[in-house]
Amino acid sequence: MPTPFTFVRLSYHSGDWDAVDERMPANLLHSLVQYTTVPINPKEKVVALDSAELFNYPFCYLSGHRLVQFSAAEKQNFTQYVRNGGFVFVDDCNHDIDGLFARSFEEQMRVCFGASALQKIPKTHPIYNQFFKFKDGPPNTGFELNGWGDDLVHDYLKGITIQNRLGVLYSNKDYGCEWDYDFRNKRFLAEDNTKFGVNILLYALS
Repeated sequence: MPTPFTFVRLSYHSGDWDAVDERMPANLLHSLVQYTTVPINPKEKVVALDSAELFNYPFCYLSGHRLVQFSAAEKQNFTQYVRNGGFVFVDDCNHDIDGLFARSFEEQMRVCFGASALQKIPKTHPIYNQFFKFKDGPPNTGFELNGWGDDLVHDYLKGITIQNRLGVLYSNKDYGCEWDYDFRNKRFLAEDNTKFGVNILLYALS
């Protein structure tokens, strides 16, 4: 029997790693059940970035609004996890390319992987066709369209690729807050806005 998928949220010593409510992972897990046959653990799991437990899971989520300043152990684990084939979805809750979270997280990636490691992902990347098709690249969020954050609609995501596979997916679009609602309210939406989340999770598991 396949191992159930666990949605792992990373805690880190700086910043506000728990900025997004637990409704968000519950919503994505509900979508996995709705659209796929992937077995799941129904509750998210919080794992410390500096813990060896991190290496037991193929997917992790990291978010926040504030400063990201990894400790030496956190840097080492983040780097080793990604280089060993793990997948981290990083979501900037400020949806602001010049905000504190964005600037400090991107600096951590330069330290961990080099100055040019974080690159824009082309709209032809497999993550946009993993299950649902997004021919125009990453779907917009209501937070961007409402003019919050940097008042920009970001038509790209960034990532770090290790051996031809995306290991870090980085968003300034605030998907975490976009998907932060009770899954039972999904039926009121004209279009299910969690579908791209399904793509992300399935890519991490592929």
